[in-house]
Amino acid sequence: MDVLPLVALIAGSAAIAGLARRSPVPVPLLLVAAGLICAYLPGVPDYTLDPHIVLPLVLPPLLHKAAVDSSYLDLKANLRPVALLSVGYVLFATLVVGYLAFLLVPDLPLTAALVLGAVIAPPDAVAATAIARRLGLPNRITTILQGESLVNDATAITAFKVALAAAVGEGASWAGGIGEFALASLGGIAVGLLLMVPLHWLRTHLKEALLQNTLSLLIPFVAYAAAEHVHASGVLAVVVVALYLGHRSWQVDFETRLQEDAVWRMIAFILESAVFALIGLQLPYVLDGLGNYGVAESLWYAFAVFVCVVVVRYVWVFPGTYLPRLFSSRVREREPDTDWKSPVIVGWAGMRGVVSMAIAFSIPLTAADGEAFPARNLVLFLTFTTVIGTLVVQGLTLPVLIRKLKLPQRDAYAETLAEAQAQNEASQAADRRLDELLADSANALPQPLEERLRTVLERRRNSVWERLGGVNEATGESADDTYRRLARQMIGAEREVFVRLRDERRIDDEMMRTLLRRLDLEEAAAFREEAG
Repeated sequence: MDVLPLVALIAGSAAIAGLARRSPVPVPLLLVAAGLICAYLPGVPDYTLDPHIVLPLVLPPLLHKAAVDSSYLDLKANLRPVALLSVGYVLFATLVVGYLAFLLVPDLPLTAALVLGAVIAPPDAVAATAIARRLGLPNRITTILQGESLVNDATAITAFKVALAAAVGEGASWAGGIGEFALASLGGIAVGLLLMVPLHWLRTHLKEALLQNTLSLLIPFVAYAAAEHVHASGVLAVVVVALYLGHRSWQVDFETRLQEDAVWRMIAFILESAVFALIGLQLPYVLDGLGNYGVAESLWYAFAVFVCVVVVRYVWVFPGTYLPRLFSSRVREREPDTDWKSPVIVGWAGMRGVVSMAIAFSIPLTAADGEAFPARNLVLFLTFTTVIGTLVVQGLTLPVLIRKLKLPQRDAYAETLAEAQAQNEASQAADRRLDELLADSANALPQPLEERLRTVLERRRNSVWERLGGVNEATGESADDTYRRLARQMIGAEREVFVRLRDERRIDDEMMRTLLRRLDLEEAAAFREEAG
């Protein structure tokens, strides 16, 4: 097996993604554009997107990372809009887009058209949520988009399986389809519920951070494989387990959390970069397979399907936003008022991604009777153009739309004030606990060490309040920023000494690594919030 193409894909996509972070253009869009260009460069190998790799090996870790970082409480508070988008909208788009494609494309069977509808129904909210965070969208919109992306893949994959069974002649009725959907969704949730407590217990009882992080890497694959083994939704199993683990991550020791966060950030960065580059690299394969369909004819179908996808989302989002409020006083009481701007943003944030491509590539070449799958190549082409079209058109214009609508921005001052109040309350509890501990003669400490504990506690209490204060006219920094900069430079000076002592053979490499690790943990604990 030649691993060089894989290394080149990972290295190239990571480099482009790193450079793209300094650009106003969304990272996924630049990666797709780079893939489109590289697909026709001489010497670039063929990268065919394999659904047997993407769905069981790439999708679970991406879902796990997204779910762990999500807020269970926020998702619970917004369960109705999330469910309407992740389940209701996906099924609605499958039927409507599929039926319109059936009317649009001559000789396209309805079953094959519904396969197309299921393939392009689920939005990939990676780009949308990245833009939302960068532009400071209200937290509720970001939560809804995140929640939609966590569940909609499960709905789409199940709808795809039902439509595919009918298309290949294996037989599928409405009752059978509903039963399969219920089995997949309820079964996936059940598997997740069964696994989440034992896995969390195991995480909290393993004593070594290395073992805990090894388990963390295995968890999404275990949950996905266990659910798929019983013909349930692996996607939902992964999401349920990850939401539970993320909600209780505070029960894991600090060293594990530090390592785990760094590892999963790297994994998510590599996978997201590679999969968006892979989308662009599929162009030659998709075009070569068009067969009897002319380029101009296919492009017309692609434009019509793209417009249909955009319009159908708005047809669902606006009624889904206002009708429940109109008919239910309970909804009006529980959910905040929403003006027309929020559904406009949610409706436009419907970019499609790698899951749609992976599902499309899993369509078999032949039906049950041995005949070629009807219009398979056209379905692949329309999936590809819809993914590219939404990423380009919506991805480029979403930041502009957000700025033009002038949605209420997140109140940084109010958030910092709430953080300061929370830290003050926690510090008071820690102060009382320290007094209780020191009252016990078994916990007696020399006075300098006792004062050090109280100084560290006071430092944490004051650090957030200092961010609310004035700035240094010479540097433009708050007192807290200056403190962190000076502390980092002090740690840097210590680090240089440890390296010099190693080079002079006054300490060995093992001791140097121990001392450096101690500094690294101290620096990570002190400056962790800067990464946010």
